[in-house]
Amino acid sequence: MLMADLDGLRVHYRDDGDPKGAPVVFANSLGTDLRLWDKVVELMPKSLRLVRYDKRGHGLSDSLAAPYSMGALISDAEALLDHLAIRDCVFVGLSIGGMIAQGLAVKRMDQVRAMVLSNTGAKIGTVSMWQDRIDAIAAGGIEALADPVMERWFSRNFRKGHEINAWRNMLTRQPAEGYVGCAAAIAGTDFYTTTASLTLPTLGIAGSEDGATPPDLVRETVDLVKASEFHLIRGAGHLPCVERPEEYAEVLTNFLTKIGHT
Repeated sequence: MLMADLDGLRVHYRDDGDPKGAPVVFANSLGTDLRLWDKVVELMPKSLRLVRYDKRGHGLSDSLAAPYSMGALISDAEALLDHLAIRDCVFVGLSIGGMIAQGLAVKRMDQVRAMVLSNTGAKIGTVSMWQDRIDAIAAGGIEALADPVMERWFSRNFRKGHEINAWRNMLTRQPAEGYVGCAAAIAGTDFYTTTASLTLPTLGIAGSEDGATPPDLVRETVDLVKASEFHLIRGAGHLPCVERPEEYAEVLTNFLTKIGHT
């Protein structure tokens, strides 16, 4: 179990693959921990250095008092990469992780040489929508949101299987403070202008059944970056790395090969 002390914030992370390999850093979605990437990491080339972490308020990382700012979440990622002496990584961010990717790419060009924006947007939802979710959690805990969240996260076919129970449990066992804190960060973020200033290699990945960040939103965001590319994973929801790990790993590996990162 690896913990990094980032100026008083203890962040849980994993560091797999070849420690001398080209680094790929994964940032997960709201309400999940680093296990989100388990199936994909297993399928990636062994020559890579594969780092994933629990953002503040999630998994085994510290949960601080809400609300959080997107700037704080970006600074956490920046500090972790500095702690691990990582430069020129490919940063793979899903949902709020994709927002962190966009912000970090603008802030630290030395840390991020390319990014994968998965099931995300330059802006996600509205302030009032996020406030409704925050209010619902205050009244009934994360359990109050669990069923509709599962519908947004996963396709109808996936929800018929037994694995859905594990993901529902992962969601409801996240600290409410962490979920609310990150929800506030998303609500306050609009990266349309800053993301449009980026020129680094960028891959967008979307799920055709995504009820949280529909494919059109992902494509609109990715198109802000010049010469970016886009891939749609059919039959998958908001977490295609869970529903279609083989396709996800193949698309990601092909992108890494194309940009000379393998």
